[in-house]
Amino acid sequence: MPQHERTIMAFDGQGREYIIDVFVSVRDISDLQHAGATHHELPAFRTREGHEVTYLGGGEFSVMVPGDEAGVIVRTDDSEFA
Repeated sequence: MPQHERTIMAFDGQGREYIIDVFVSVRDISDLQHAGATHHELPAFRTREGHEVTYLGGGEFSVMVPGDEAGVIVRTDDSEFA
């Protein structure tokens, strides 16, 4: 199953930058009647440093960084996630 990757930039409340990689698996589900049909799995998110990221909606993400149990809330203005 091919995997597509893209990168977005997000910032916390203090202006620190977080680079988030977005991974989406795409499966070919085409048959003779629907050539070219694909199915996109839910995206997975990780920072460049390998920290787990959860998409909260409305352009906000929670980044799990060591020493912060609640996670750091970051925001992007990327049109796909806004």
